[in-house]
Amino acid sequence: MQIVVLAGGTGGARFLRGVRAAAPEAGITAVVNTGDDVTLHGLRICPDLDTVVYTLGRGIDEERGWGRAGESWTVKEELAAYDADPAWFGLGDRDLATHLIRTRMLDAGYPLSAVTAALADRWQPGVTVLPMSDERVETHVVVTDPEDGRRRAIHFQEWWVRHRAALDPSAFVQVGVEQARPAPGVAEAFAAADAVLLAPSNPVVSIGTILGIPGLRDALLASPARIVGVSPIVAGSVVRGMADRCLPAVGVEVSAEGVGRHYGGRRAGGLLDAWLVAEDDAADVPGVDVRRVPLLMSSPEAAAAMARAALDACA
Repeated sequence: MQIVVLAGGTGGARFLRGVRAAAPEAGITAVVNTGDDVTLHGLRICPDLDTVVYTLGRGIDEERGWGRAGESWTVKEELAAYDADPAWFGLGDRDLATHLIRTRMLDAGYPLSAVTAALADRWQPGVTVLPMSDERVETHVVVTDPEDGRRRAIHFQEWWVRHRAALDPSAFVQVGVEQARPAPGVAEAFAAADAVLLAPSNPVVSIGTILGIPGLRDALLASPARIVGVSPIVAGSVVRGMADRCLPAVGVEVSAEGVGRHYGGRRAGGLLDAWLVAEDDAADVPGVDVRRVPLLMSSPEAAAAMARAALDACA
């Protein structure tokens, strides 16, 4: 069985861990958002790719959901002593090694997909991890500056990490997306898939950014597999992250039904064949098989059960 999962962030990484446990004999390909990527202190940082690889490779800090377990912060403290900007983004000492190797390889001319494969070779995640594109795409957020009232665009990481998503977003702009193409292996994975799953990741800045790559959505819809999505909204609230701050900016209701209708039914020009919502949620998504299942990934076992429900909906 061949499974493809579109994923981003902590929720996507933990869902992938559940898919791996639910289908241990399957070939699994993760197509991961890179719109959150940023260059800081001269290093190329890919938060979602690293979170996926660390989580599947048992190197993640489980409590935070990102970064390395057993991390130390000596370099961060020294940068702060030098008053080096940006002070709001911290790089752990263990994590720093990943960024150094990635930046060195990118500077040597290797594409991001090859760099990701080399980094994953150390962690042995048990799935094929692909960036959505080898081209650089970065999400920027249009906000109103609270000091002068002017609208300006800031990098997603500044909005999320520095401002804690407190600035009201009016738009999300994927800089460079028009020139991007799906990374090698992405279209081929869709074509060979027996199941395609949309992880419970942010519909706007994770799944939405992946789908914005020219040609990727068409390759996805050409897949012979059923496409099953998992709601990131439970009882009208996000389980993790900032989807509730993003969805209103694109005119989507913060609910399982709102996100399901945002993706749309495949037979009506959207994406979904089936949509998983929480047991107490109601969702009417025209043309889509809506199923109620437990959606809280409170443990690896719960994540595996959720993944099995998604795979059952692909049958």
